[in-house]
Amino acid sequence: MEDLNVVYLDYNATTPVEPEVIESIQDALKNAWGNPSSSHHAGRRAKILIDKAREDVAKMLGARSSDIVFTSGGTEADNMILQTAVDYFHKMCKTPVNGSGDQNKHLPHIISSHMEHPAVNVMLQHLESTDQAEISYVPLSKVTGRLEVKDVLEAVRSNTIMVTVMLANNETGIIQPVKAISEAVKSLIRQPGETERILVHTDAAQAIGKIPVDVDELAVDYLTVVGHKFYGPRIGAVYARDLETQGAPLYPMLFGGGQERNYRPGTENTGMIVGLGKACELVYSNLEKYQQQMNECRDYLEAKLQETFAGRLHFNGKLPGNTRLPNTCNVSILGDKLQGHTVLSACKRLQASVGAACHAQNRPSAILLATGVPENIARNALRLSLGRYTSKEDIDVVIEDLKQAVMSIENNE
Repeated sequence: MEDLNVVYLDYNATTPVEPEVIESIQDALKNAWGNPSSSHHAGRRAKILIDKAREDVAKMLGARSSDIVFTSGGTEADNMILQTAVDYFHKMCKTPVNGSGDQNKHLPHIISSHMEHPAVNVMLQHLESTDQAEISYVPLSKVTGRLEVKDVLEAVRSNTIMVTVMLANNETGIIQPVKAISEAVKSLIRQPGETERILVHTDAAQAIGKIPVDVDELAVDYLTVVGHKFYGPRIGAVYARDLETQGAPLYPMLFGGGQERNYRPGTENTGMIVGLGKACELVYSNLEKYQQQMNECRDYLEAKLQETFAGRLHFNGKLPGNTRLPNTCNVSILGDKLQGHTVLSACKRLQASVGAACHAQNRPSAILLATGVPENIARNALRLSLGRYTSKEDIDVVIEDLKQAVMSIENNE
C-alpha cells in the first residue's frame, strides 16, 4: 500500500506499475499460462497475447512488430546489442581493419560517452579489458551539457562499428541529439579498408513515456526499451531495424530453444510481456497528456524552489542550447552543509535521489562534473524526477519539507 505521508520524486529510478498493467498481467497469468511454443489451445492463447504485446511495443516506437525482441530488461538488451556489434564486425570484416591502437590487432571500435547507464558503460569496459574492442568516450559539452555531433564525428575511426548514445540522461534530463548524430554518422562516406557501415544504438529507457520516441525519426539501428521506467513490469525489449530482412544484425547471447525467433531463447514470460505491451499501449494513447502534466508540475517545482531558496540555487541541467525531459529537475541548494544526501536524510516526506540509483549516493556525480558543474555544487545535487500523477499539491509538500530540512541542518538540530 502507498504511504500517503511521503511524496515520491524518484521516478527516473523506477515507477509503480499502472493498475491496468497489473490487471493485464494477472489476466495473462490466470488465463494464458500455457507454453507459447505448444500447439494446443493453452499454448496458442499465450502466443496470441505475446504477439499482441509485440505489436503494442512496435506501435509505440513507430516500428514493425518483427523488429521487436523481448528481453529480461534493459541490461540484457544493451549487452546483447553491444555484443552484436563486436560479432558483426568480425563477420563483416574478413580482412583486418586497423584502428588507432596496436596495428596487429583486428578489433572493432565503439564510440560512447561516460554519461551512459552502467548496462552500457560496464559492458564497454568489459569488452575493452578483455581485448574484444576499442572504446572512445566522447566528452560532454560544458556549454550544453550534451554530446555534440562534431565531437562524435571526430572520434570516428576506420574500424568504428557502432555509436551508442542514450536518448535522455537519467540525472540531468538533458535530451541528446541522437537524430543528428545518427544522420551525420550514416552520411559518412566510408573508404576502402574501413568498416562499410556504422551502427547506431540509443538506450531510450529514460525517454519512453515522457517524450515522443520514434525509431524512424531518430534514424537509429537499435533502441532499448525498459518497462519499469514507464509504469510497466521489469522486463525490456530490443528494437533492431529491419531485423527479418537482414537490416540491423542481432545475435543471441543465450542458447537454448528457438523462442523469440532464436534471438532470445527461454520459455517466454507471458505475464510480464503482456504487461509491457499494455504499458506501451497506454503511452501510445496518452503521451501528450502525460508530457504536459509532468512539464507543468516540473516548471511549478522550479518556480517554487526559486521563490523559497532565492539566490541559493543552481539548476544543473538548465543549460543553453539543450532540451530536457519534462519530468526532471537536477538542482543544488547552495551551502557548505547541504550535500544532497544530507538534505535528503533530513527530509521527512520527500523520497528522491542525488543521482542515478545505480551509483554511490555520497559522491559528486561524474555526469555533473563532466558538464562543468563545480564539485562543491555537484555534491549538493538533488535529482527530483516527477511522475505522470505528481500534483502541484505534492510539490507544495516537497518545498516545505526541503525548507525544514535545510533549516534543521543549518541550525544543527
